[in-house]
Amino acid sequence: MAIRASSSKQISALIADLDAGSAVARETAVARLTVLGARAVERLIAAATESGGRADARAAAWRALESIGDARALEPALAALAQPELDPAIAASASGVARVHLRGAHGAASVDRLATVLLDRTRHEQVRLAALRALRDLERSAIAPILTSLADDPNATIRTEAALTSRGASGGLDDPAAMLTRAAEGALPDAADALRHALSRAGDAAPLQVLLRIVERVREREGAEHAAARDGWRTARAAAHVALASRGSRLALYDLRESLETAAAPLPVEFLAALSLIGDASCVEAIAAAHAKTKDAWWRHHLADAFYTIVTRERLTSRHAVMKRIAKRSPGLVASRKL
Repeated sequence: MAIRASSSKQISALIADLDAGSAVARETAVARLTVLGARAVERLIAAATESGGRADARAAAWRALESIGDARALEPALAALAQPELDPAIAASASGVARVHLRGAHGAASVDRLATVLLDRTRHEQVRLAALRALRDLERSAIAPILTSLADDPNATIRTEAALTSRGASGGLDDPAAMLTRAAEGALPDAADALRHALSRAGDAAPLQVLLRIVERVREREGAEHAAARDGWRTARAAAHVALASRGSRLALYDLRESLETAAAPLPVEFLAALSLIGDASCVEAIAAAHAKTKDAWWRHHLADAFYTIVTRERLTSRHAVMKRIAKRSPGLVASRKL
């Protein structure tokens, strides 16, 4: 695919941000590169496989490639997983690319490489866990022999994770990773609490695009529900936001901002927890507006906390354009702290 000059410059700048010291800048770059999609794939592969690159930058490049889902990234990812000496964070992130392609034309190669990594007891725990969680996207019957072989694994964490997955396969527990995958595809569980539980158990390992689709699917469900059930689904959507934000992803930041702008009543506090983690200058006006119109003291307190957290992290001084606009409408909020 030909890359326009403007896109090429933008991709170059975002690739450079992957190597930034700031985790926020890095994850913002991941989100924007994901939006650019196929145009950024070749540059991302180069960044992910650069032997002299920083581990966090290379891992971020793999996460962006996972979210994009382009088949060109699969072979380099499988090659990375075959390197026992590779930094665990990089290898674990590369497993996410293999996970995306488990059911595709090259699914057999992905399964084989992930299973090899998982069963290699000399590999780092982080890499083995990533491989196990990737393989859980398959039908439980397909990975039952692998799970059985892990029953006597010397690593207690691997044994426990495999046992939980096995019980999910036999009906003792629903597999949370599978539930999240189904939810992302539109098959939400009957109860919002079940989805929240799955997010608490498997949200830290779910592909970022799965979590983004869950946010979108649940928002659709909220709109279709009667008032009594709507709050439960809104809280489940908040849990998906926290799962994304905890990993530094801004993929669903637009939904956090829009939720604040349209809320007629206080939202679950998890919305503000997610905003506090990944909110940027584009969010503070919505927070300030919500703070100005609410009469709920609890909600005002939490909105102010989120506002100051973002303003401090993003270094938004009183000279920043957005802060000048807020000062005109909410002078007390800006003046209450020296910015």
